[in-house]
Amino acid sequence: MKAFLILEDGHVFQGKSIGSTDTVISEIVFNTSMTGYLEVLTDPSYAGQAVVMTYPLIGNYGVCYEDMEAEKPWPKGFIVRELARRPSNFRSEGSLEQFLIDYQIPGISGIDTRALTKLLREKGTMNGMITTSEDWTLEEVLPQIKAYQVKNVVAEVSCKEPIHYEGTGYKVALLDVGAKRNIARSLVERGCDVTVYPYNTTAETILAGDPDGIMLSNGPGDPKECVKVVEELQKLYHSDVPIFAICLGHQLMALATGADTEKMKYGHRGANHPVKDLKSGKVYISSQNHGYVVKEASLDRDVCEPGFINVNDGSIEGLHYLGKNILTVQFHPEACPGPTDSAFLFDEFMNMMEVNADAKN
Repeated sequence: MKAFLILEDGHVFQGKSIGSTDTVISEIVFNTSMTGYLEVLTDPSYAGQAVVMTYPLIGNYGVCYEDMEAEKPWPKGFIVRELARRPSNFRSEGSLEQFLIDYQIPGISGIDTRALTKLLREKGTMNGMITTSEDWTLEEVLPQIKAYQVKNVVAEVSCKEPIHYEGTGYKVALLDVGAKRNIARSLVERGCDVTVYPYNTTAETILAGDPDGIMLSNGPGDPKECVKVVEELQKLYHSDVPIFAICLGHQLMALATGADTEKMKYGHRGANHPVKDLKSGKVYISSQNHGYVVKEASLDRDVCEPGFINVNDGSIEGLHYLGKNILTVQFHPEACPGPTDSAFLFDEFMNMMEVNADAKN
């Protein structure tokens, strides 16, 4: 069946329908990972977006449900050059195409994803429509496409009730603003007793649980939309409980301490982004998924200083808060998909909690 991708600038790509045949409008972003497509599809940070995979062949090792980073996929659409029809892998439990059908994710294959990615790099992230209908005109659909906005996605992806993962070590409160499963898993593997809280949980409720540390998760959308969350983080900032924040959590803590964020031209999405640790001078390859960034010029240098920068464009990739046990990073040390170069940051968080516990005793 034919399918069309219509961009807000009027470009039209014709290909073949994969997955659901529903018509969707979303923000179109690209991911440069060669593998890890299931983790990409189940990353809550993609809520409201359709993902273009730049690697030309996707789906060759099928689907293993154990690798899902959430209970269901969150992107509104999926765009590939070629979809493997017959997966080959000893862990495979089915094809990617059937997965898209089962979860009603519309997609398109057979288009020039290289040309599409170059467009998004040159013009910036754009909205687009994926449709199998041939009964449309640009005059009719372009106003609808241009009007689309990614809104209220944190409330959509966050857990609705607290979730507890039992452990014998430090108690960690994980604020879920779109958390991937491997964040909690990375903490549990280190012995932590983890309670995952919905995004709208108050600081008082979190602190009442007497946590040894607080984790702020990744998540989707514009951080400036999360006004109430930022207000609660201002209280957590003054609590002196060690805090480790990832991605959206990193941006929200920056906003809570007076810094500013802005939308990037096309963002960082993939498993091959180099980041430099300004303290050690070492460079790590990281997994990333974000379209917003903390503005370096907005930082109050009496409050925080850059801890990591992106080697490619020099943008802020992490902050160290002065006089506080707070570490925040823009990239994903929990990976999934991606390299585990920066997984040591979870160990640094463990050390922060240990030092704080010793000081209290």
